[in-house]
Amino acid sequence: MVEMSTENQVIQFLIKNTNCTSSEVLQGVVAKKSIATIKRTLSTLIQKRLIISIGKGKATRYQLSTYFELFKKINIEQYYEQEIDDRKIKVNFNFKLLTDILPNVDLLSIDEIDELNDLQSKYTLNRTELSENEYKNELERLAIDLSWKSSQIEGNTYSLLETERLLKEKETASGKSKDEATMLLNHKDAIDFIIENPDYLFPLTISKIEDIHSMLTKDLAVDRNLRKRRVGISGTNYKPLDNEHQIRESLNDMCALINAKNNIFEQAFLALLLISYIQPFADGNKRTARIVSNAILINNLYCPISFRTIDSVDYKKSMLLFYEQNNIMSLKKIFLEQFEFAVETYF
Repeated sequence: MVEMSTENQVIQFLIKNTNCTSSEVLQGVVAKKSIATIKRTLSTLIQKRLIISIGKGKATRYQLSTYFELFKKINIEQYYEQEIDDRKIKVNFNFKLLTDILPNVDLLSIDEIDELNDLQSKYTLNRTELSENEYKNELERLAIDLSWKSSQIEGNTYSLLETERLLKEKETASGKSKDEATMLLNHKDAIDFIIENPDYLFPLTISKIEDIHSMLTKDLAVDRNLRKRRVGISGTNYKPLDNEHQIRESLNDMCALINAKNNIFEQAFLALLLISYIQPFADGNKRTARIVSNAILINNLYCPISFRTIDSVDYKKSMLLFYEQNNIMSLKKIFLEQFEFAVETYF
């Protein structure tokens, strides 16, 4: 059996025993460590925002932070080995996420921000070395990839090559439904709109998000505007809000939260998370989230993200993990990796 890491031992102890001194933690861990090791571990967990310290000197006590559930390490493969009805989840919408938790925490670590900023600097430099025509061609390539992958995540069966023919030559693929082609064309129209009107969505408001949703669902059998009825999500027992007033209020809180954040990457990541979590529309929520997230990046001259290499199942699992546990780590990994992929691949 693999020995549990010191960090995990400390966390497991603090889950069961709150407000403890370092000496009490030392006595509580399964595999005995030195007090110096325990103090280093506690310091590391504080930096990771998993625990907090209260008091000073010998009176210092430790407990799990308010943000523990956001950042705790979860083995996603082990998590989904449990059947849907066996998983212990947060069934109902967590209002505190929008009002108390997310407004008061940085979702990206200093190291993650440094890494993203380095990539953004590379993108900015690369962009200056491209002619206007070359840049437009790269942006077009990314837009096609994003239209394809975003649609594939939602079950669209067009291949990337078929998508390219459709979007460039308006040639539909044989054996595919009209709705599949419409979904892809709508994606491209929405992306083209935010490229041509980068500041349209900002400051972010409910009505502007509704406009993007309307573009994405044009000529599809999807209700427009905020939903007025209950909606279920396949693969999870999480229950989104079913009250139109609460949906509007939560979406408004989300807009205020994103508008107040200073870091552009965090704004884009929050849009990706929260539009999907709130599920304000009868359908098309994740598609809308991906477009709005990219709109934030594009408006601030940041590299947009195509999500091209992400496995659709992995994306859905990461999103469901946030629904069920309010844990951001798996989806954040996707966001970071896909931003790097976009910078290295397109520009």
